[in-house]
Amino acid sequence: MAGFWGKRRRAEQEEQLAADTELSRRAEAAMIAVDERIRTAADEVGFAQAELGAEATKDLRDALTAVRTHMQEAFTLHQLNHDHLPDTPEELRTRNARIVQLCEWADDVLDERTAALADRIDRVRRAPEVLARVHADSAALDNRVPAARDTIVRLAERYNDTAMSKVAAGADEATQLIAFARHSADVSSRRRAAGHNEEANLALETAIEAVRRAATVLDGVEDYELQALRAESTLNDVIADSRNDLIAARDMMSAPAVATAMSALEAALAQLPPAGSKSDPFTSLSQLRDANQALDAAVVKARDRAARPLPAVEAVRHAVDDADRQIAVARSVIAGHRGWIGADARTRLAEAERLRIDIDRLIVPEDTREEALALARRTAQLASEALQLAQRDIDSSRPQQQNTWGGGGRNQGGGMSDMMGGLIGGAILGGILGDIFD
Repeated sequence: MAGFWGKRRRAEQEEQLAADTELSRRAEAAMIAVDERIRTAADEVGFAQAELGAEATKDLRDALTAVRTHMQEAFTLHQLNHDHLPDTPEELRTRNARIVQLCEWADDVLDERTAALADRIDRVRRAPEVLARVHADSAALDNRVPAARDTIVRLAERYNDTAMSKVAAGADEATQLIAFARHSADVSSRRRAAGHNEEANLALETAIEAVRRAATVLDGVEDYELQALRAESTLNDVIADSRNDLIAARDMMSAPAVATAMSALEAALAQLPPAGSKSDPFTSLSQLRDANQALDAAVVKARDRAARPLPAVEAVRHAVDDADRQIAVARSVIAGHRGWIGADARTRLAEAERLRIDIDRLIVPEDTREEALALARRTAQLASEALQLAQRDIDSSRPQQQNTWGGGGRNQGGGMSDMMGGLIGGAILGGILGDIFD
């Protein structure tokens, strides 16, 4: 058996030694990699600062400073691992683990900060190519402007000013943005030639954004025609659906909410522009759809109400009276035996009293009468539970042992101690009550 445990211990030691050796190798490799990364990042900062300016590269410069500071700790730990003083395996393991941790942190910081500048640096390096793309895109967008103008003219013959307000100025706006993009591109070229790279980059980014916005405006003009046709088609369907809904709802006009919703839907239909006139299908569709949905909701509610008639006001008031009686009884019992009543009964009574406050305002309106009835029943139930719990507490607290108040006999019908406990239970608590009976 001793040989078995000795062999197992040697195997564990060999595994730990192998793990420590691998950790040491990782620590050394990580230090070399981060050191090279710092040098590369420093070169990138120099290039980026020359091209983008000091403000744009501040975060990366701050990160480099922080990484260099923390890596000094890693180099110091590595030096301690190789000095002439002997170290325990635990010390070497702790230092190498800390070195790996510092190196991973440094990599993460540099990754985060360099990624933030990567796109801008790449754009600077490709500035001539990007400028050429701005001019090419501007020319392509210029070619789309005449078609956009034709589309706007065609749309204006069909739709009114309200509908056209979204795209009427689209072609002019796109033309201005294209001109601004070209101007910004020219400014970028001149500033770069003059050595003002930060200003050149700002102008280049402005040109790129102007091109993007111009393309978006022209896309919007082209898409608007299709969207308007779809809105008209949907509007025709909603009109037909609304007329059918009005016919179906006639047998429920006795419900005030249905009658009101029908009137609103009829008004929305009447406000639709006559056939052949200019219109705004988007606004008309929105208004008609809202009125149609309101009628649907009113009809559903009326049908539900027909299946479940409203309780009479008298029925609700009877339920409220019952709740009031239950509360009054529970309150009286609890107040008369306060020293014996536990938290459960008190909680039920408090909740019943809280719910009771909300009932009166719900009785008269039809929409809330059912809620009032349910609330009254719940209040009565809580008060009843409070009374039952209070009675349980009282019964469990009544002295059942022999009556020693004034001597003589067993406690009959509660006796003097029962009576006195009920009288002073709310005022004298705990050990005081026990002391009196003792």
